[in-house]
Amino acid sequence: MITIPEVVAKIIKKSLYLEEALALGLINLSALARFIKPDVEREAMKEVKDGAVIVALNRLSRKTVKRARRLKSVFRNAPDLTVRSNLMEVTYANAERLIMRQKKLLDQLGGKPGYFLTVTQGINETTIIASRELKEKILAIFKGERIIARIENLSSITVLLPRGTALVPGVYSYILKSLAWEGINIVEVVSTLDEFTLILEDKNIDQAFSLIKKLF
Repeated sequence: MITIPEVVAKIIKKSLYLEEALALGLINLSALARFIKPDVEREAMKEVKDGAVIVALNRLSRKTVKRARRLKSVFRNAPDLTVRSNLMEVTYANAERLIMRQKKLLDQLGGKPGYFLTVTQGINETTIIASRELKEKILAIFKGERIIARIENLSSITVLLPRGTALVPGVYSYILKSLAWEGINIVEVVSTLDEFTLILEDKNIDQAFSLIKKLF
């Protein structure tokens, strides 16, 4: 049988904002308990006392604070942030010849440092994010392929993560939640083992950079 603390944790985790506010101690637990009590009773399928919900919230709050402190300890030193502008994105439907066209693009760019280029192949589509100077070359090489979407006026922020961060739970959400809280849309996320790159519209790049910098 599901316990009250499990139900409370499930409800709180549905909202990143509530979880963040708990970690920062910004919420009156008694008021929050009364607010979520109907949902708790619906999930638990029984009547629940306010006190039981408050106790569960208290325990969850302590866990959330410990997790936030653990994440901050991962970044003992502020990570390097790299900003790039003048980017564009084009997404193609996957097709038989697409991989050969990708190879042709990479071959033509060999030995030409300074360009931003990522290629992400999904199950049904492939997205290319690149410096705007490469747009005509990309469109020419992939001519005839079905374009699903094109987005212009993009920039990126790359966070150089400490080695081993990939195995630490919650690192990406630690960064993403701060942007979601401010209503900043993220167009794409691209990552390697120790690099985490956010693709955003040009109009959001300054605010996003400032928010991420303040995290550390």
